[in-house]
Amino acid sequence: MAETIPADVIGKLREAVVSLKKTDIYKEIVEPRDAVLARFQPVFSVEHANDISEEEFRSFLLLENNHHWSGLHRQGPRMCSDMAKLRIALAMLLNETEPLAKRLDEAIQMVSGMGKNVASAILMVAKPDRYGVWNNRSEANMKRLGVWPKFDRGESFGKRYIKVNQILLQLRDALQSDLWTLDALWWFLDQQESGELFAAGEDEPVASSVSVGNEQRFGLERHLHEFLRDNWNHLEIGQEWGLYKEPGDEEAGYEYPCDVGRIDLLAKHKTEPRWLVVELKRNQTSDQTVGQLLRYIGWVKRNLAEDGDEVHGMIICREADDALHYALSAVPNMELRLYEVEFRLREAGTILGSKR
Repeated sequence: MAETIPADVIGKLREAVVSLKKTDIYKEIVEPRDAVLARFQPVFSVEHANDISEEEFRSFLLLENNHHWSGLHRQGPRMCSDMAKLRIALAMLLNETEPLAKRLDEAIQMVSGMGKNVASAILMVAKPDRYGVWNNRSEANMKRLGVWPKFDRGESFGKRYIKVNQILLQLRDALQSDLWTLDALWWFLDQQESGELFAAGEDEPVASSVSVGNEQRFGLERHLHEFLRDNWNHLEIGQEWGLYKEPGDEEAGYEYPCDVGRIDLLAKHKTEPRWLVVELKRNQTSDQTVGQLLRYIGWVKRNLAEDGDEVHGMIICREADDALHYALSAVPNMELRLYEVEFRLREAGTILGSKR
């Protein structure tokens, strides 16, 4: 059984729910709930699972249709590459006569891309009173609040989800709310924590272009973060290091949630007992960036690394000042990488075709 949620956590979340209802987040994410369920519950019924079309499935993955999760569509191509296998996995996942842990473990093993984000979102839509969503956002906030469950070493994804869901259900009941609203609350808490502007319906804060000299940066750090994730295996760094994976999450190393924040990228060496914590320097000072990276390294050493494992750090930024160079020179196993972005407009030659 999940432990009792501390009263101060419930009090904080109750206050946050009141504030949430005054924001565009509530209007754009919570209020469409009934319409989303009416559209997709028939799609994710056990009776329809064996006949679901690729168009139906992909439509659910789009933020404009689910009004809740903006990253699911990235898994569409992989998941739909074998529709016959996907239908079997969905029928298995939605079959309430089988144990939940068994259903989850078999479904995510059968279909590449069917990780915790997608599987738990489907479960929520199918049975919104029984299943909450486990993704990096909910995990990060639960850890920050101190209500994250303890997992046994080697415990399967399905059994881990059951523990997470027990706490989500407790939170729902304590707040006298519903799991859909609770999932939106995590978004709201993220914006409170970061102090960043939020555009309703977007998974990330709006990135306005910032003028730097004669250049426009167009939120390059955000795009760099996603570029590194999507192209990791094709980059030089990816030949030596592999992005960290966990049961049910092939991309666990992207924005990995921990007690002291979210690690931008977490990787493990492919042949040696070594970890790599990657931090992108955004608008922080050099001291803030180094301090944050050291916190993450310390957390990985204590919570993930085995005895004898080394934990390395890497800062990636556009340019580095003396303060950053001096700080890194005094810390072992930390390095600096600079990125370059080139944007040019060039004239295109004119091709004249003959008319027939």
